[in-house]
Amino acid sequence: MKPTTIGINRMYGDLAYLWPPFDAPIACDRGPSPMLPSLVIKGFHDRLLLSASSSWPRVRVVMDATDLLRKFFERLAIADERVLLLDYDGTLAPFQVDRDSAVPYPGIRTILGRILEAGHTRVVVISGRSTEDLLPLLGIKPHPEVWGTHGWERLMPDGTYFPAGIGAAAAEALDEAQRAIEDEGLGPHCERKPAGVALHWRGSDPAQVERLREIGRANWRHLCRDGALVLTEFDGGLELRVPGKDKGHAVSTVLDELSETAIVAYLGDDQTDEDAFKAIRGKGLAVLVRSENRDTAAEVRLTPPGELIDFLNRWHENARMTIERR
Repeated sequence: MKPTTIGINRMYGDLAYLWPPFDAPIACDRGPSPMLPSLVIKGFHDRLLLSASSSWPRVRVVMDATDLLRKFFERLAIADERVLLLDYDGTLAPFQVDRDSAVPYPGIRTILGRILEAGHTRVVVISGRSTEDLLPLLGIKPHPEVWGTHGWERLMPDGTYFPAGIGAAAAEALDEAQRAIEDEGLGPHCERKPAGVALHWRGSDPAQVERLREIGRANWRHLCRDGALVLTEFDGGLELRVPGKDKGHAVSTVLDELSETAIVAYLGDDQTDEDAFKAIRGKGLAVLVRSENRDTAAEVRLTPPGELIDFLNRWHENARMTIERR
């Protein structure tokens, strides 16, 4: 019998095992389990919580992921207010070695255009890119609300723009960081943003990645003294950022603008999206868009592009029900 696979995340400090029906063998890619020597963890199905405090884990069923989505879309169909929050790179668009060619997956522009045209949902794109960099790649006109540079910039659908007000000292430090990388002969790997500087290594071999990582940390570490700037690693590079705002800040700001009955979801893929997943916890649905499992605060995983497009189509179809009933 082919093994049924399961998945894992680390929510609320407990191990959250995603479990299949008990009438099938279980395979595992994470080593021995405290329950069964052959247990391994893959995929998102049913979720069980294991108590870490007991010598023999106690297990209780929380909710099937399919059931979770069904209930979510049932509430979406009767809601008066809906907000769809979306990361860009790795979520709406596949990663590219040439970051200027990272256009959305086929079909994404079409379904997002339909959602925007229908007017039943507020669509918000939250990205680590600058808004200026993102808009041409997104390619949707009229454009939705966009938060750039991890929440430091905000561009409204009517064109109203709220720039990143980072202060002169922070701007000078970022200028210094950019010059240091360019002086190393790595200008093509360097991206200056309104509130940060990124050193990209996507597509490089492992030795080159390690070299770029070491150069970046060596040149930028001193700029992080006293918390003036923060150094973080993302999927494909290293980034020096002004602290105080992140994707979680953007999500929290949007949530504060909504009614308590609004139906909200955030879709993201990498570690920078974990702040957003945590911000939406208990207030909406957190969705990991990724082919592989990883530890996450998200509740559901979608494999792009197929499952992602199915989710967006399902959103549109259920949201239309409210308009048709009026």
